[in-house]
Amino acid sequence: MPNVLSMDNMDNAVIMALLKRADEFEKGARSVQAGTAVNLFFEPSTRTKMSFEMAEHKLGMTVLPFETAASSILKGETLYDTVKTLEAIGVDAVVIRHEEEAYYEELVGCSVAVINGGDGSGQHPTQSLLDLLTIHQEFGRIEGIHVTIVGDIAHSRVAKSNASALEKLGAKVSFICPEEWSGDYQTSEKLDDFISDTDVVMMLRVQHERHAVSALFSKEDYHEKYGLTLERERKMKDSAIIMHPAPINRGVEIADSLVECERSRIFKQMANGVYVRMAVLEYAMKGRD
Repeated sequence: MPNVLSMDNMDNAVIMALLKRADEFEKGARSVQAGTAVNLFFEPSTRTKMSFEMAEHKLGMTVLPFETAASSILKGETLYDTVKTLEAIGVDAVVIRHEEEAYYEELVGCSVAVINGGDGSGQHPTQSLLDLLTIHQEFGRIEGIHVTIVGDIAHSRVAKSNASALEKLGAKVSFICPEEWSGDYQTSEKLDDFISDTDVVMMLRVQHERHAVSALFSKEDYHEKYGLTLERERKMKDSAIIMHPAPINRGVEIADSLVECERSRIFKQMANGVYVRMAVLEYAMKGRD
């Protein structure tokens, strides 16, 4: 069974097939997928964890509960041994979110399907896929679309996954962030230079748990310099849309009144997450391409 670990090694044909299948699911296609899944989330999650559970239930899969706080990992068991244990008792697929970047490299040798629900500051492939689906539904294509990603680029697995996939599919990608958060990417600090020329403004959450934003900015200063303010929204193209992976720091990366404005697709992204994860689970279980 194929794993879904990173957008870096996912072929364009597979990406587009997954988007097509997710779109079919949204339009009412049904699939009954035999198999048992376990969701191992070692970091907090609402959207990813719950949408995977919803996807698993919609596919008719058996979902075994797993509480990390009550697992043998607290006794020193490795992630590898935990996954091998689940494999031994008959689990078919595991969805894992872990604070360690590229944790999945430890799982080579496991025959259970592994789906990456986010690894540290590394990759978040299903978030990228649902973002791609949202863009494709809006514009009918990805090639040639200008996407501006704004926020903590260096620490964002969403930014890294989307940068990889969007560029492979022919989109233009611009990055806006403080210089300290640029990582290995070529970035600008001037959102105003890009706001009127972009088709998609993708705001990223300020990751307070990975560093202290207050060491660089107050929330008000960050919003004024890098946030999607009401003034900046008025400069956007009529056809341009707003995206955000959530959770949202309202009034920091985006003005509160813009979260559900006419051009916002933030909650549409969340809805698309269920259909994308249905497609990914089906692909992982059946080897669909």
